[in-house]
Amino acid sequence: MRTAPMTRQVLICVFVFTALAGGAWLPASAQTPAATAAQPVAKAPAAPAAPVGIPRWARVSFFGQGATTSTPGEASTSFSEIVGTFAAESARRPDGGLQYGINLRFSSFPSSSDRDRRVSIYDAYVAQIFSGGRFSVKGGQMWLTDFGGLGAVAGGAVEVRQTGTSKGLHWRAGGFGGVEPEILDIGYVPGIKKFGGYLALDGNGAHKHVVGYVAVRNQNLTERSVLTFTNFVPAGQRFFLYQAAEVDLAGPGGQGSGGLSYFFVNANGSPASAVDLQFTYHRGRSLDARTITDDIINGRPVPAKALDGFLYESIGGRVTVRVLKNLRVYGGYGQDKNDRDADPTGRISFGASASNLVGTGIDLTVSDYRYSTGSSSSYDSWYVSAGRSLGTKVYLSGDFNTSLSVLRFIRFDGLLIENRPETKRYGVSAVVNLNRRVSLLVNGDYTQDTSFSETRFLAGLVYRF
Repeated sequence: MRTAPMTRQVLICVFVFTALAGGAWLPASAQTPAATAAQPVAKAPAAPAAPVGIPRWARVSFFGQGATTSTPGEASTSFSEIVGTFAAESARRPDGGLQYGINLRFSSFPSSSDRDRRVSIYDAYVAQIFSGGRFSVKGGQMWLTDFGGLGAVAGGAVEVRQTGTSKGLHWRAGGFGGVEPEILDIGYVPGIKKFGGYLALDGNGAHKHVVGYVAVRNQNLTERSVLTFTNFVPAGQRFFLYQAAEVDLAGPGGQGSGGLSYFFVNANGSPASAVDLQFTYHRGRSLDARTITDDIINGRPVPAKALDGFLYESIGGRVTVRVLKNLRVYGGYGQDKNDRDADPTGRISFGASASNLVGTGIDLTVSDYRYSTGSSSSYDSWYVSAGRSLGTKVYLSGDFNTSLSVLRFIRFDGLLIENRPETKRYGVSAVVNLNRRVSLLVNGDYTQDTSFSETRFLAGLVYRF
């Protein structure tokens, strides 16, 4: 898919305007410190407050779930899984020093002898901060969030940043290099190397602009060469714009063409205190660049259709109005396109949410998504949820929804998504905060349609220290 010249121009204008306007979108009161009242006696200016660090933390959790599926004329099947996580970070001191981070996950499948246990690493790094926070070196396995889904790397990263206590934008720049980690196992993808760099502007209130470059090398070929863009622009308390994009500078392995591969915009504004407006746009293509590059390396032909990718596009808007202190209603419309040659699907949504309904303490949510296709067929997906706190430590809720698709566990392939417009699901859940360190989650649900039924139970324990 080649990006049209007009599309490129629009993207360039959006990125440049956002990066250059930056703080200009903020109201004057948010860009400059508030003026202080005149004092009868002149005083020396106060020293700027010292930056506040982030204390160290750690968390361990265990979850277990089991499901039993019954299909008429077939034997019932069962699935069970145990998942555990451990995450910890050292204190982040503004004056630098040694830091570390670790995030491990493991899973086991007692009911499936043909599925191996899995252990994966999300983060496992050490970092040294020098010169009062101006320069840092990090090594290990890490996820560089400025690159979105391309940020997983095992190797090293360096960063130089501007320091200070002013409220304006501060720049930082960095680079990284290493190998690509496995996603669901401990190890590294053979023959894959990654490197890149970025320039970022950070401000107050999560204000951020980042442009980055990532190269993925598969043996002697460039699997991907990508420019990434991320912008988050808050304007006071009533508006924010989030924007992310990926632009391939060339096709996978040098085949096909590059162009826009991913673009997402989410804008939210409140023209009045009781009104909230949201607009989203999502467009992209999904290429299996790894398989295409492997085929080129091994001399296998690459079908032209594989180079086009799978196109998806979604656009929509929503209006939310607070009609009473504890009651909000909303309505929206969107269009989705999940295939290049498919007709767009219309999506009408409406609903309401109320907290402490009529003084009963019950929180209630009702919503409906109505989908219509070009063939004039339509179907609904309803959702109803009610919950209430029982004392200060327990929150109990129940919910019901009708689904357009269901996620099913199957013995050999893992997961399967099936279209079942008549599916109904009933669920109950409880969250128990035993104390400030320990939380317990219990969830059960029952799913049914004309051809199958499923009962699922999940329980989990989280400990923070």
